[in-house]
Order: sequence, then C-alpha cells, then structure tokens
Amino acid sequence: MMRFALAAFLLSASPALAETVTGRASVIDGDTLEIRGQRFRLQGVDTPESAQMCGDAAGKDYPCGRKAALALADKIGQGNVACESIEKDRYGRTVAVCRLGALDLNGWLVEEGLGMAYRRYSTAYAAQEDAAKRAKRGIWAGQFTAPWDWRKGERVQSVGMAAPSGPVGPVPAPKTPPAASSSACAIKGNISRKGDRIYHMPGTRDYERTQINEASGERMFCSEDEAKAAGWRAPRG
Repeated sequence: MMRFALAAFLLSASPALAETVTGRASVIDGDTLEIRGQRFRLQGVDTPESAQMCGDAAGKDYPCGRKAALALADKIGQGNVACESIEKDRYGRTVAVCRLGALDLNGWLVEEGLGMAYRRYSTAYAAQEDAAKRAKRGIWAGQFTAPWDWRKGERVQSVGMAAPSGPVGPVPAPKTPPAASSSACAIKGNISRKGDRIYHMPGTRDYERTQINEASGERMFCSEDEAKAAGWRAPRG
C-alpha cells in the first residue's frame, strides 16, 4: 500500500514535463507560440530573428524573420494547436513540440526552409534541414547569417550580393559587425546571475563591459521596443 501511494505521489509530482496545452495559438515570432497566456519555445528549431534580413535566390534582401513568423501564422490559421512541453530551460522558458493536428510544426518550419535545425540542442530535425537544403527552399535559396550568429551581432556584410550562381546557405560572418549593422542592432540583451533579463543601450554605464553569450539565451536587439516585447527590461538605478 505504501509503495502504491509513493508511486502515485511521484507521478503526480512531475506532470509538467508531459503537459500538453491545446488551443488557439498566437505567433510571437518564427519559433515561439503563445496559447492562453503561456509561451512555448519550439524545440529543435531556430528561425531568423524578427529584424533579420536574408538574401533570396536573385540576390535581393528580404525580411526572413518576419516571413517565418507570417508563414507560421498562415499555416496555423484558426486551427487549434497542441503544444507538448519537453522541458524547462535554465531561464524558465517552456520548450515544446507543437502540432497542428498530426503536423509537427517544428519540423514543418525546418523542412520549408523557414528556419534551421537547432543542432546545438537537438538533432530531431536534422533530416528536414538536409531536405530543405537540397531543394534550396526558403533561406537555403540564397545567403543568410545563422540566427544564433545574428543574435551575437554577427552579420553577412551584404546579403544582397548573393546571386543565383553564387554561394548559398549560411556564410561566415565577420566577428566585428559592420558599422551600419552595429548602429541598427546594437542593444545588448544580457541575463544576470539571478536570471533577470536586462538590456543595455550604447553609451550607458555597463554597455562596454557587457558580453553577450548566445548559448545562454542572451541576444542583440535593434530597438528598445523589440527588447521589451521579448521580455527584457532596462537596468534599474
């Protein structure tokens, strides 16, 4: 009897990792959904950021981050989405696999070339990325900066130089971003030891000594509004 009670307690104590939330979903960005006030970071996929530009097959720039978000919103439409929580990351974000009926939306984004397989954390969608790359779908039709490099402030100097006969896919980005990009997206989103998300504007007290570690969830922003919308705040005092 005691063993049964203990087993029942253990099962009831850890439902969060297997929790599934179903409902109408709002698209926050290409790889983040919200259902009834709860946000889900899509597991295994990383899409370009909202302000990010990529080069298409003709060598013209286009807003690939916004395109990913709009495509996801169009795909979902008015349907109900079910997000199954996989884990909580170290910053409290819920990482999930989200489905529209039987369709795995995480894998769909990667297979359509709207995002990349986030192999640093999961290889679940590596095959879908390989298929998109072979077919030159979405971002694989031209040049782009990998989203994790873009968040660190690295940029392709001129994605518009990509031509149909030129190199495609992610290209090496300069470690020091060009001046034009630096001025446009130079706000540093830092996460403190306590887990507080704080953004630092150029010229402020702690700006120069703040280092961004993308692997820890830190990132660059192009405007204060973008930083605030993503959950970062200005320094106190």
